[in-house]
Amino acid sequence: MFHLDESLRTLDKTTLYKELLQQSSGLLHDERDMIANMANIASLLFHSMPDINWSGFYLWKNGELVLGPFHGKPACVRIALGRGVCGTAAATRQTQVVEDVHAFPGHIACDAASRSEIVVPLIHNGQLLGVLDIDSPIINRFDADDQQALESLAALLLSASDVAS
Repeated sequence: MFHLDESLRTLDKTTLYKELLQQSSGLLHDERDMIANMANIASLLFHSMPDINWSGFYLWKNGELVLGPFHGKPACVRIALGRGVCGTAAATRQTQVVEDVHAFPGHIACDAASRSEIVVPLIHNGQLLGVLDIDSPIINRFDADDQQALESLAALLLSASDVAS
């Protein structure tokens, strides 16, 4: 059985992400269901990453992002393409690293405590499947190291899961 080690929060960023990728690989081993895998990854990130207050997924359905598996306070259920950080990541198909969400045009404040955000689009065979969204109550919490590691984690999730082609 998998044991979540919250002591990961005290590791330096490089070691933390190495451990998160290794633990993610273990969680995803022999499980192909995308929703189940997203739920476990959202939980792992929420309980392992320091200084975050929300982690989860939005799924691309019928022309909009719809709330998927997550950890944190209740969230916005639907997000239009191009709206807020998640909608912008989905529209541009590029990771968005936002130092201060209150300065981001069109930011959607699901949790007023959130101050910075990173959103990684989930793209498979050219198709948008959704986004990985992580919020922090700390301004400028995320950087290029987070982006690189979370993009690798998203790729691992997609390769380990059955996804629509």
